Amino acid sequence: MTEIERKFLVTGDYKPFAFSHSRIRQGYICADHGRTVRVRLRDGVGTLTIKGPSGDGGVSRYEWETELSPEDAAQMLGLCGGAFIDKTRWLVRSGKHVVEVDEFHGENTGLVVAEIELGSEDEAFERPPFLGEEVTGDARYYNSNLMKHPYSSWGIG
Repeated sequence: MTEIERKFLVTGDYKPFAFSHSRIRQGYICADHGRTVRVRLRDGVGTLTIKGPSGDGGVSRYEWETELSPEDAAQMLGLCGGAFIDKTRWLVRSGKHVVEVDEFHGENTGLVVAEIELGSEDEAFERPPFLGEEVTGDARYYNSNLMKHPYSSWGIG
């Protein structure tokens, strides 16, 4: 399956528009040359996701995902070398799409990014007022890179 998404910095208030939110803890068993093997726990549900390198300016990439028991996910998180991403994901409807807004915690506190999944790379979408600069394809904002180079080390803000 191919994942097609665009990523933006968040510059305005999104929480009043959210219809749901959840806490996510995730780690990476492998993150090398754009390929990742991610383990995630979200609301008591575990997932294992494999992603290939992105092409076309970072808009699309191969993605495969399967559900894990919370126990298996917790054990696999133990294989991630102690480095994790901790974030709250807020879901906001925008036209026929759902925008996922990730508010990061820990060493990435202060970073808030939004992603919108699309059916095609040129699909039009309603842009909510809180979206700022597009950072699609900017590897600094990949979760796997934020583990190695957290936002707090960037010297921004």
